[in-house]
Amino acid sequence: MGLLASLLAGLATGVGALPAFFMTKISDKVMNALLGGAAGVMLAATSFSLIVPGIEAGDRLWPGWGPVAVIGGMLFGAFFLDRVDKMLPHEHFFIGREGPSSSLRRIWLFIIAITIHNFPEGLAVGVGFGAGDTGQATALAIGIGLQNMPEGLAVALPLLGLGYSRSKAIGVATLTGLVEPIGGLLGVGAVTVFHPILPFGLAFAAGAMLFVISDEIIPETHSKGKSRIATFGVIVGFVIMMGMDTLLG
Repeated sequence: MGLLASLLAGLATGVGALPAFFMTKISDKVMNALLGGAAGVMLAATSFSLIVPGIEAGDRLWPGWGPVAVIGGMLFGAFFLDRVDKMLPHEHFFIGREGPSSSLRRIWLFIIAITIHNFPEGLAVGVGFGAGDTGQATALAIGIGLQNMPEGLAVALPLLGLGYSRSKAIGVATLTGLVEPIGGLLGVGAVTVFHPILPFGLAFAAGAMLFVISDEIIPETHSKGKSRIATFGVIVGFVIMMGMDTLLG
């Protein structure tokens, strides 16, 4: 179930890119609102579907030490993604190039950037299902699928501007989401086989996702100046994900 859920969440990236069949650009305001909503969903998912269950699982294994395990896991998750981000050459549509210099074509640099971004999301879904709480894990998978949709559009439209065909732009956007089931399989396998690492696994995914939110998504929404609509997007996305977690959890 964890593999299937992370696959469907990843494919949502391609679903979100489908409007590229009918449009070539979208206003900065609309895109900032959508990306802000995606950041809000990820923030709520990190809080209610990863950190809180991680503390609870840690306290069951080591009474009183759950928060310590989660703190360690979050810091390690953020540090791990920071190292990956600095070691792999990649490029963001709004922020520009990051990591070491490379002769790779821009399209591959974009794909690497989205892959770095999507892996912790798939890992989070896998770990969530490995924890055994199907309702909460389902809410997490739905939330990540929802926030993947505007990201798919954010990938496809700039590719059209670079001269790629509509079908190729949507295809590339879809492919960038398919790293998520890889992360999902690793996550659900690890915490199922080695159950004592469950609190650490939940926290690792949380730290990695927080890194992505702060280092990539929110800066992109403000790359052309202060964006109040993106701020409200974050709040709306957070509330939606919080509600889903409460209803399905």
